[in-house]
This record gives sequence, C-alpha cells and structure tokens, in this order.
Amino acid sequence: MPTAIVTDTASYLTPTQVAQYHIVVLPITVILGDHQYPESELSLQTFYDYLNTDNELPTTAQVSLGQIEEAYDRLAAQGFDEIISIHLSSGITSFMSNLKMFCKTYTKAHIYPVDSLVASAGEANLCLLAGQMVANGDKAADIVPELEALRSTMQVYFAVDNLSHLARTGRLSNRSAIIGNLLNIKPLLTFNDVGQIIAIGKERTMKKAFHYMTDRLEESLKTVGYSLHATVINANNAELADAWAAELTEQYPEVRISQSQLGPAISVHTGEKTMGLLWQRDWQSF
Repeated sequence: MPTAIVTDTASYLTPTQVAQYHIVVLPITVILGDHQYPESELSLQTFYDYLNTDNELPTTAQVSLGQIEEAYDRLAAQGFDEIISIHLSSGITSFMSNLKMFCKTYTKAHIYPVDSLVASAGEANLCLLAGQMVANGDKAADIVPELEALRSTMQVYFAVDNLSHLARTGRLSNRSAIIGNLLNIKPLLTFNDVGQIIAIGKERTMKKAFHYMTDRLEESLKTVGYSLHATVINANNAELADAWAAELTEQYPEVRISQSQLGPAISVHTGEKTMGLLWQRDWQSF
C-alpha cells in the first residue's frame, strides 16, 4: 500500500515541490490582533505591514490535533496505510510531543512522526528526501532511518536584526544574549542538538555574519565525504539573499545552492530581514 507524507507550513515548500511529491501541508495559524489566519492564506505583505506598524505582538498557534486527525483520516480513506509526518522542531513547539501521544491511539494508518529539529529548509529537505524515496517505491521503515541520517548532517546559522522577537516569544533558550540588542549588532544563532534556538555570537554587520557562516561551510567541506546542498534563507530580504546565493555559487561551485524564504509563522519569532545559511548532505545524493 502507498506511503503518504504530511508536514506543516514552516517547511516553506514551494507549490511545485508539494505537487511533485504529493505532500500534504497543514497550516500553522498566525494571529494578528483579533484576526487568525492559516499561514497558507496570509500574504507576506499583510504580515510585514502588521509587524512593522502594530504594537501588539503577532503570535502563532500550532497545528491542532483536530487538523492532524482530519488529514490522517482522509489519507487512510484514500488507501494510504502508512504516513510519515515531518514537523517543526520540538525545541520550539510542543506539537511533536502532542503528536507522538496522539499516534499511540490512532489506528487507521501507521504513523511515523519525524522531528525535524529545525524549521524552513531543513524541514523541507527531509520532506523532499521522503518524497523521492516514496516515488522510488521505498517504504517508511526504510525511509525514516534515511531521514534521521540526513538530519544528522545538518548545520544551520542565522542572523537577526535584533533579538527582541525571539526573546518576547520565548523561543530563545539562552535569554541572556539579549544584550546584543544594546550593542547594535547582528546576533548569530543556531539550533542545538535538541532543536532549541540558541545565540552563539554576534557580528556588527550582515556581511560579517555571512563570512562567519561561510567559514563554517568551508570547515564542513574539508571534513565531509559527500556532496553538500546549501540553502540561503531570508525573511523579506530577497535582494540580499540573491547576493549571498550568487557569491556562494561562485565561491563553492561544488555545492548545490538554493534559496528559501521564511513566512509569517517563523518570522513572528525572528523578525524581518533575518538571514540564514543551512547546509547538509545533498538529499538528491541519497
């Protein structure tokens, strides 16, 4: 019987990728004042206009178990007997722990919950590898270990204009790093081994932050024995993202370079103009 793939909108898969691999994407809810929006129905312009002009902090609500059950039931009715469910890091949301509890009692299909331990492109790459393996005829028992292997090769660094959003929404684990806001610097952050966001340094400019990231990428290239795929990530900072991608393509022709844009559900916490670089083993090489 066929295998289905479910994820959430924090993966920021493109419509083409979703269609190619028949991935079910469930929307995280973004709350702007008195209005609630499924992330998939909220335009970036509306979100950033609100973020920049309204004093009340936007918030998010995780995918509900009701949404999950409805999606799983629909897939089971279509004949899918196993579902790989790949979601936002457990280090920044309680969703994964709730999902694992739910799966213990769900009987209409066998569910394989996968914690991405990250968001955005890292989550998306797990979905794309799963989709490719399903297309190749592989089953979940073989796919999930490969997803975990891909996840273990991931490194991600990002820089925010300031830490206020992460601090106010409680998504920054080492909160003392808030001092960065007082110094007019670009805080450098990453995800730790359990998927929490932590501050690891600071740079005066985005250019210096980029050089920090590329130095780490060079270190990886010297030690790994496989092809790398790097993704430039931005939050409403497309011009700079294009410049980073062009420089990476020229400097590291052996690395496959792509781009991903953060949407409202993650930008609520990181703020506008965030820039990041994520790399891991190229999922196309598995």
